[in-house]
Amino acid sequence: MKNNFYILLAVLFISNCSLNKVENSHGTPFLESKEKNLIVGKTNSNDILNTFGPPSTTSYFDNDMWIYIEKTTTKSSLIKLGKNRNLKSNILVLEIDKKGILFTKKLYTLNDIKDLKFSDSVTTQTEKDTFVYGFISSLKQKIDSPKRRKNSSKKQ
Repeated sequence: MKNNFYILLAVLFISNCSLNKVENSHGTPFLESKEKNLIVGKTNSNDILNTFGPPSTTSYFDNDMWIYIEKTTTKSSLIKLGKNRNLKSNILVLEIDKKGILFTKKLYTLNDIKDLKFSDSVTTQTEKDTFVYGFISSLKQKIDSPKRRKNSSKKQ
């Protein structure tokens, strides 16, 4: 009876194991192949939306910048305790001019991301004359002003 129990337990464990790796995909699939269909100076924003769907991130400065992200991960081997491992990490940056025509495109792959260099220098303290400092300090004054009014009314 005990041997049957061990055999049944072993069969349950083995039947639940899969030899295929599980891949988790996030974002817009097949960025590399879809990106080849985009023609700079000819493709418009409607074509991009039909091909890729809505962008993951947008930015509005001089031109519209649409960013599409694709990431595929899998679990590593049991020896490495099943940590996540990146199989594919692609970022497509599209810049669209005011007329809605594709201006520039750039595809960053996992190898490109590994080659990025970051500065080792330390950030210095900003000067008080910068726009950001002035904006934040005026915002702080506006936030603090109701406190002053409440405190002064309580004293009277």
